[in-house]
Amino acid sequence: MSSVQAASLVSSAKPRASANRRREIRWGVFFLMPWLIGFFGMQLIPILMTIFLSFTDYKGTSEFAPGNFNFVGFDNYARVFSDIDAIPSMIVTLKFALIGIPLGLIIPLYFAVLVNSRHLIGANFFRTLFFLPTVIPVVAGTIIYRGTLNAQSGWVNYFLKWLGIVDPPRWFSDPFWAIPALNLLGIWGVGNAMLILLASLQGVPSELYEAATVDGANPVTKFMNITIPMISPVIFYNITLGIIGSFQYFVPALLIGGMQGDPQKSLLFFPLHFYRQGFSFSEMGYASVLALILFAASMIATAVLFLFAQRNVYYAGGE
Repeated sequence: MSSVQAASLVSSAKPRASANRRREIRWGVFFLMPWLIGFFGMQLIPILMTIFLSFTDYKGTSEFAPGNFNFVGFDNYARVFSDIDAIPSMIVTLKFALIGIPLGLIIPLYFAVLVNSRHLIGANFFRTLFFLPTVIPVVAGTIIYRGTLNAQSGWVNYFLKWLGIVDPPRWFSDPFWAIPALNLLGIWGVGNAMLILLASLQGVPSELYEAATVDGANPVTKFMNITIPMISPVIFYNITLGIIGSFQYFVPALLIGGMQGDPQKSLLFFPLHFYRQGFSFSEMGYASVLALILFAASMIATAVLFLFAQRNVYYAGGE
């Protein structure tokens, strides 16, 4: 082939490639349009308004008009350091996360391994049983759970007394047990995480287990050196959702602890605190600051998790 013919082929291939590229971009934007419309129309505007309100002393009871926005600069941000409930409520949220995130990973992983076993009789029944609580509305489930852990009439304490525990925990009446009791409520809804982990377990190549068996590996070694690395992306996904969900924990805490976070503010989560500032005390400007702090804390925790995942999460086909 002469140099002239080669040049003509290259020149004809470039427009064809650029046309395909433009077509891919158009279709990509088309399929992204629902998300783009939702983000710019329903999420971006509230985010910008939250940032704007954080620099004002706007009261939620006054009309949402330009004349009711008095700029106070960084006064709302400085107020955080004098707020007696800001730091304690964040500590409550972190305590809940430190207990709930490991439980929200270990227990559904255990259930997933259990129902994935070939030796389990009635595996489909147990899959349905473990997933069933997730279809119950949060409010209904919380009310039922509050009665179940009632210190006087709850069947859990009756069962503990039957086992010989004379003084069982007072759960939602004791500040020490209030957070662990809510974490137990979170275990009730691990069905979604269990199904996701189950799907990832079934995607692990059986050849790896067969090769490990030939090499004399025991089940624990297989699980730690084959199963965990192969499903690490799904584990990372569940941990990320657990962090975000823990920072946004609100409805069960409100239903059980009320607006004051009883007992003794042990259930005063940070989202409940800024909700109270905004909608009970009508301090929309200061509540916007608290909302931005919560957003920043979630972003920082997620960013740290992503940095950790760069070296500890295995992606097939990746480096």
